[in-house]
Amino acid sequence: MSAPKLSMNATVTWNANVVDSIRIAKAAGFAGIELQTPWLDPYLDAGFAPEELVAHLDGLSVSGVGALHEAEPEAFAAQAGRLAALTAALGGKQMQMCTGPVDVSVVKDHWEGCLADGDPRYRGAVGWPDREALELTAANLATAADIAAGHGLDVYLEPLGWAPVNSTRQAAWILETINRPNAGLTVDLWHCYVAGETPEDVASLDPALIKAVHVCDGLPLPAPDTIPDQAVYRNVWTGGGIIPLQEYVDAVKSTGYNGWYCAEIFCPKTAQIDSLLVATALRANLEVLVS
Repeated sequence: MSAPKLSMNATVTWNANVVDSIRIAKAAGFAGIELQTPWLDPYLDAGFAPEELVAHLDGLSVSGVGALHEAEPEAFAAQAGRLAALTAALGGKQMQMCTGPVDVSVVKDHWEGCLADGDPRYRGAVGWPDREALELTAANLATAADIAAGHGLDVYLEPLGWAPVNSTRQAAWILETINRPNAGLTVDLWHCYVAGETPEDVASLDPALIKAVHVCDGLPLPAPDTIPDQAVYRNVWTGGGIIPLQEYVDAVKSTGYNGWYCAEIFCPKTAQIDSLLVATALRANLEVLVS
Protein backbone atom coordinates (compact mmCIF):
# COMPACT_ATOMS: atom_id res chain seq x y z
CA MET A 1 0.00 0.00 0.00
CA SER A 2 1.32 3.46 -0.88
CA ALA A 3 2.20 5.98 1.82
CA PRO A 4 -0.43 8.50 2.93
CA LYS A 5 -0.31 11.82 1.10
CA LEU A 6 0.50 15.03 2.99
CA SER A 7 -1.15 18.32 2.12
CA MET A 8 -1.01 21.86 3.50
CA ASN A 9 -4.11 23.94 4.12
CA ALA A 10 -3.77 27.61 3.20
CA THR A 11 -4.28 28.51 6.89
CA VAL A 12 -0.68 27.42 7.51
CA THR A 13 0.57 30.48 5.57
CA TRP A 14 -2.11 32.79 6.94
CA ASN A 15 -0.65 36.14 5.81
CA ALA A 16 0.83 34.96 2.51
CA ASN A 17 -0.81 35.37 -0.88
CA VAL A 18 -1.79 32.25 -2.77
CA VAL A 19 1.34 32.21 -4.94
CA ASP A 20 3.60 32.39 -1.89
CA SER A 21 1.48 29.74 -0.15
CA ILE A 22 2.07 27.36 -3.05
CA ARG A 23 5.80 28.12 -3.07
CA ILE A 24 6.04 27.51 0.68
CA ALA A 25 4.07 24.25 0.51
CA LYS A 26 6.50 22.93 -2.10
CA ALA A 27 9.57 24.12 -0.20
CA ALA A 28 8.28 22.53 3.02
CA GLY A 29 7.96 19.15 1.31
CA PHE A 30 4.20 18.79 1.04
CA ALA A 31 2.82 16.75 -1.87
CA GLY A 32 -0.37 18.79 -2.05
CA ILE A 33 -2.13 21.96 -1.04
CA GLU A 34 -5.73 22.54 0.00
CA LEU A 35 -6.58 25.92 -1.49
CA GLN A 36 -9.19 28.20 0.08
CA THR A 37 -11.18 31.06 -1.42
CA PRO A 38 -9.95 33.73 1.05
CA TRP A 39 -6.56 33.25 -0.60
CA LEU A 40 -7.82 32.53 -4.12
CA ASP A 41 -10.31 35.39 -4.41
CA PRO A 42 -7.75 38.24 -4.07
CA TYR A 43 -5.67 36.59 -6.81
CA LEU A 44 -8.68 36.33 -9.12
CA ASP A 45 -9.98 39.79 -8.18
CA ALA A 46 -6.60 41.24 -9.20
CA GLY A 47 -7.28 40.05 -12.75
CA PHE A 48 -5.47 36.71 -12.87
CA ALA A 49 -7.12 33.62 -14.32
CA PRO A 50 -7.18 30.29 -12.43
CA GLU A 51 -5.17 28.72 -15.24
CA GLU A 52 -2.31 31.14 -14.52
CA LEU A 53 -2.04 29.71 -11.01
CA VAL A 54 -1.59 26.18 -12.38
CA ALA A 55 1.88 27.09 -13.63
CA HIS A 56 2.90 27.94 -10.06
CA LEU A 57 1.72 24.52 -8.83
CA ASP A 58 4.30 22.77 -11.04
CA GLY A 59 3.78 19.25 -9.69
CA LEU A 60 2.10 20.20 -6.41
CA SER A 61 -1.31 18.50 -6.29
CA VAL A 62 -4.47 20.38 -5.36
CA SER A 63 -5.88 18.05 -2.70
CA GLY A 64 -9.06 20.09 -2.46
CA VAL A 65 -10.56 23.55 -2.86
CA GLY A 66 -12.80 25.15 -0.27
CA ALA A 67 -15.01 26.09 0.99
CA LEU A 68 -18.65 25.99 -0.03
CA HIS A 69 -20.83 27.35 2.78
CA GLU A 70 -24.45 26.48 3.38
CA ALA A 71 -26.71 29.33 2.29
CA GLU A 72 -30.17 30.00 0.90
CA PRO A 73 -30.86 27.72 -2.11
CA GLU A 74 -30.24 30.14 -4.99
CA ALA A 75 -27.10 31.61 -3.46
CA PHE A 76 -25.87 28.17 -2.46
CA ALA A 77 -26.24 26.74 -5.97
CA ALA A 78 -24.45 29.74 -7.47
CA GLN A 79 -21.62 29.41 -4.97
CA ALA A 80 -21.37 25.68 -5.67
CA GLY A 81 -21.18 26.26 -9.41
CA ARG A 82 -18.45 28.85 -9.02
CA LEU A 83 -16.37 26.66 -6.69
CA ALA A 84 -16.75 23.61 -8.91
CA ALA A 85 -15.61 25.52 -12.00
CA LEU A 86 -12.67 26.97 -10.06
CA THR A 87 -11.64 23.58 -8.69
CA ALA A 88 -11.73 22.01 -12.14
CA ALA A 89 -9.71 24.89 -13.64
CA LEU A 90 -7.05 24.42 -10.96
CA GLY A 91 -6.77 20.72 -11.68
CA GLY A 92 -8.34 19.66 -8.37
CA LYS A 93 -10.41 16.51 -8.03
CA GLN A 94 -12.61 17.45 -5.09
CA MET A 95 -14.11 20.46 -3.37
CA GLN A 96 -15.01 21.10 0.26
CA MET A 97 -18.43 21.93 1.72
CA CYS A 98 -18.88 23.06 5.34
CA THR A 99 -22.03 22.64 7.38
CA GLY A 100 -23.63 25.88 8.43
CA PRO A 101 -23.81 28.43 9.68
CA VAL A 102 -20.09 29.02 9.20
CA ASP A 103 -20.33 32.22 11.26
CA VAL A 104 -20.06 31.01 14.87
CA SER A 105 -21.44 34.32 16.16
CA VAL A 106 -24.86 33.34 14.76
CA VAL A 107 -24.88 30.24 16.97
CA LYS A 108 -23.67 32.22 19.98
CA ASP A 109 -26.37 34.87 19.48
CA HIS A 110 -29.04 32.18 19.18
CA TRP A 111 -28.05 30.51 22.44
CA GLU A 112 -27.84 33.88 24.19
CA GLY A 113 -31.35 34.71 22.94
CA CYS A 114 -30.31 37.78 20.96
CA LEU A 115 -30.62 36.51 17.37
CA ALA A 116 -33.34 38.75 15.96
CA ASP A 117 -35.91 37.40 13.51
CA GLY A 118 -34.79 39.84 10.85
CA ASP A 119 -31.06 39.21 11.25
CA PRO A 120 -29.71 38.87 7.68
CA ARG A 121 -26.95 36.43 8.56
CA TYR A 122 -27.50 32.85 7.42
CA ARG A 123 -28.69 30.73 10.33
CA GLY A 124 -29.56 27.50 8.54
CA ALA A 125 -30.99 24.95 10.93
CA VAL A 126 -29.93 26.64 14.17
CA GLY A 127 -32.65 25.86 16.69
CA TRP A 128 -34.33 23.25 14.47
CA PRO A 129 -35.05 19.64 15.51
CA ASP A 130 -32.15 17.31 14.73
CA ARG A 131 -33.90 15.44 11.91
CA GLU A 132 -34.86 18.65 10.11
CA ALA A 133 -31.32 19.98 10.45
CA LEU A 134 -29.97 16.80 8.89
CA GLU A 135 -32.48 16.97 6.04
CA LEU A 136 -31.56 20.59 5.24
CA THR A 137 -27.86 19.78 5.02
CA ALA A 138 -28.63 16.61 3.07
CA ALA A 139 -30.53 18.64 0.47
CA ASN A 140 -27.66 21.10 0.20
CA LEU A 141 -25.05 18.37 -0.12
CA ALA A 142 -27.11 16.63 -2.82
CA THR A 143 -27.19 19.91 -4.76
CA ALA A 144 -23.45 20.40 -4.33
CA ALA A 145 -22.70 16.80 -5.33
CA ASP A 146 -24.77 17.07 -8.49
CA ILE A 147 -23.08 20.32 -9.48
CA ALA A 148 -19.64 18.88 -8.69
CA ALA A 149 -20.41 15.77 -10.74
CA GLY A 150 -21.10 17.99 -13.73
CA HIS A 151 -17.46 19.08 -13.51
CA GLY A 152 -16.11 15.58 -12.87
CA LEU A 153 -15.46 16.32 -9.19
CA ASP A 154 -16.07 14.85 -5.75
CA VAL A 155 -17.32 16.90 -2.82
CA TYR A 156 -16.47 16.32 0.84
CA LEU A 157 -18.62 17.52 3.70
CA GLU A 158 -16.93 18.99 6.75
CA PRO A 159 -19.15 19.07 9.85
CA LEU A 160 -18.30 22.21 11.85
CA GLY A 161 -18.17 21.74 15.61
CA TRP A 162 -20.52 24.64 16.41
CA ALA A 163 -23.13 23.90 13.72
CA PRO A 164 -26.32 21.83 14.13
CA VAL A 165 -24.71 19.17 11.92
CA ASN A 166 -21.35 18.81 13.65
CA SER A 167 -20.29 15.16 13.59
CA THR A 168 -19.03 12.54 11.16
CA ARG A 169 -21.83 10.28 12.40
CA GLN A 170 -24.40 12.79 11.14
CA ALA A 171 -22.41 13.24 7.92
CA ALA A 172 -22.42 9.48 7.33
CA TRP A 173 -26.23 9.42 7.73
CA ILE A 174 -26.53 12.25 5.22
CA LEU A 175 -24.27 10.47 2.74
CA GLU A 176 -26.31 7.29 3.00
CA THR A 177 -29.50 9.28 2.56
CA ILE A 178 -28.50 11.23 -0.56
CA ASN A 179 -26.70 8.27 -2.20
CA ARG A 180 -24.35 10.34 -4.35
CA PRO A 181 -21.24 8.31 -5.30
CA ASN A 182 -19.10 11.44 -5.60
CA ALA A 183 -19.90 12.69 -2.07
CA GLY A 184 -17.87 11.98 1.06
CA LEU A 185 -16.72 13.61 4.26
CA THR A 186 -13.77 15.23 5.99
CA VAL A 187 -12.47 13.88 9.26
CA ASP A 188 -11.32 17.08 10.95
CA LEU A 189 -9.73 16.12 14.25
CA TRP A 190 -10.58 19.38 16.05
CA HIS A 191 -14.22 19.33 14.94
CA CYS A 192 -14.47 15.65 15.88
CA TYR A 193 -13.06 16.35 19.33
CA VAL A 194 -15.29 19.33 20.16
CA ALA A 195 -18.34 17.43 18.85
CA GLY A 196 -17.59 14.68 21.38
CA GLU A 197 -16.52 12.05 18.87
CA THR A 198 -13.90 9.62 20.12
CA PRO A 199 -11.15 7.81 18.20
CA GLU A 200 -13.38 4.73 18.45
CA ASP A 201 -16.15 6.65 16.65
CA VAL A 202 -13.71 7.61 13.90
CA ALA A 203 -12.44 4.02 13.60
CA SER A 204 -15.99 2.87 12.84
CA LEU A 205 -16.26 5.00 9.69
CA ASP A 206 -16.42 3.43 6.25
CA PRO A 207 -13.09 4.40 4.61
CA ALA A 208 -14.88 4.80 1.27
CA LEU A 209 -16.62 7.87 2.72
CA ILE A 210 -13.42 9.65 3.81
CA LYS A 211 -12.08 12.13 1.27
CA ALA A 212 -9.72 14.13 3.49
CA VAL A 213 -8.35 14.29 7.04
CA HIS A 214 -7.59 17.65 8.67
CA VAL A 215 -5.03 17.61 11.47
CA CYS A 216 -5.19 20.48 13.96
CA ASP A 217 -4.93 20.71 17.74
CA GLY A 218 -7.14 22.50 20.26
CA LEU A 219 -7.54 23.86 23.75
CA PRO A 220 -9.92 22.52 26.39
CA LEU A 221 -13.50 23.77 26.41
CA PRO A 222 -14.36 25.18 29.86
CA ALA A 223 -17.73 23.38 29.93
CA PRO A 224 -19.51 20.74 27.83
CA ASP A 225 -22.08 23.27 26.59
CA THR A 226 -19.45 25.79 25.45
CA ILE A 227 -19.86 27.01 21.86
CA PRO A 228 -16.55 25.87 20.32
CA ASP A 229 -15.32 29.09 18.73
CA GLN A 230 -12.22 28.11 16.76
CA ALA A 231 -10.73 31.61 17.13
CA VAL A 232 -10.47 30.81 20.86
CA TYR A 233 -10.20 27.04 21.19
CA ARG A 234 -7.97 26.34 18.17
CA ASN A 235 -5.41 28.96 19.14
CA VAL A 236 -2.53 26.58 19.83
CA TRP A 237 0.44 25.01 18.07
CA THR A 238 -0.22 21.51 16.75
CA GLY A 239 0.98 19.13 19.42
CA GLY A 240 0.69 21.75 22.14
CA GLY A 241 -3.00 21.24 22.83
CA ILE A 242 -5.13 18.57 24.44
CA ILE A 243 -6.39 16.56 21.46
CA PRO A 244 -4.87 13.05 21.33
CA LEU A 245 -3.85 13.48 17.71
CA GLN A 246 -1.99 10.16 17.43
CA GLU A 247 -5.01 8.25 18.70
CA TYR A 248 -7.28 9.91 16.16
CA VAL A 249 -4.84 9.44 13.28
CA ASP A 250 -4.37 5.79 14.24
CA ALA A 251 -8.16 5.44 14.27
CA VAL A 252 -8.37 6.85 10.74
CA LYS A 253 -5.59 4.54 9.56
CA SER A 254 -7.35 1.54 11.13
CA THR A 255 -10.26 2.05 8.72
CA GLY A 256 -7.94 1.45 5.76
CA TYR A 257 -8.05 5.06 4.58
CA ASN A 258 -4.87 6.03 2.77
CA GLY A 259 -5.62 9.39 1.16
CA TRP A 260 -4.84 13.01 1.95
CA TYR A 261 -3.86 14.19 5.43
CA CYS A 262 -3.93 17.96 5.58
CA ALA A 263 -2.14 20.17 8.11
CA GLU A 264 -3.97 23.30 9.19
CA ILE A 265 -3.58 25.74 12.05
CA PHE A 266 -5.58 28.62 13.56
CA CYS A 267 -2.94 30.14 15.86
CA PRO A 268 -2.37 33.89 15.31
CA LYS A 269 1.10 33.69 16.81
CA THR A 270 2.32 31.37 14.05
CA ALA A 271 0.94 33.77 11.45
CA GLN A 272 3.50 36.34 12.61
CA ILE A 273 6.62 34.21 12.17
CA ASP A 274 8.42 32.64 9.22
CA SER A 275 5.74 30.81 7.22
CA LEU A 276 8.25 28.37 5.76
CA LEU A 277 9.42 27.46 9.26
CA VAL A 278 5.81 26.87 10.35
CA ALA A 279 4.99 24.82 7.25
CA THR A 280 8.15 22.70 7.51
CA ALA A 281 7.54 21.95 11.19
CA LEU A 282 3.89 21.03 10.56
CA ARG A 283 4.86 18.76 7.67
CA ALA A 284 7.42 16.98 9.88
CA ASN A 285 4.83 16.66 12.65
CA LEU A 286 2.26 15.27 10.23
CA GLU A 287 4.74 12.81 8.77
CA VAL A 288 5.41 11.37 12.23
CA LEU A 289 1.69 11.09 13.01
CA VAL A 290 0.80 9.21 9.84
CA SER A 291 3.90 7.01 9.58
